[in-house]
Amino acid sequence: MPLFQILRQAARLLSNGDSVSIAPIHKELTTQEAADLLNVSRPFLIKLLDQGKIAFVRAGRHRRVRFGDVMKYKQERQVERKRILQELIRQQEEDGLYDQEEFELPSTR
Repeated sequence: MPLFQILRQAARLLSNGDSVSIAPIHKELTTQEAADLLNVSRPFLIKLLDQGKIAFVRAGRHRRVRFGDVMKYKQERQVERKRILQELIRQQEEDGLYDQEEFELPSTR
């Protein structure tokens, strides 16, 4: 991909309010750096690593996570969130709740 196209795509994403990172896909991150990229806590990231949801390597006692693997997980999570949201909208439309102007929560009394 020519540099011009990369810069144009980055500018489009930035103008939409999205973040843009430029890093080698194989760059190794600390668990804190990976957690920050995913906007999750470090202990939660460690659970994801231990569950095998994101690949990692050990450097002595420390875990290292490849930037590309973190971004792949982030994209998969985003796709899953969108799928779930679409399913919720579909269910509300079927139940006739999506078109209601006011939606009252059940009383807690």
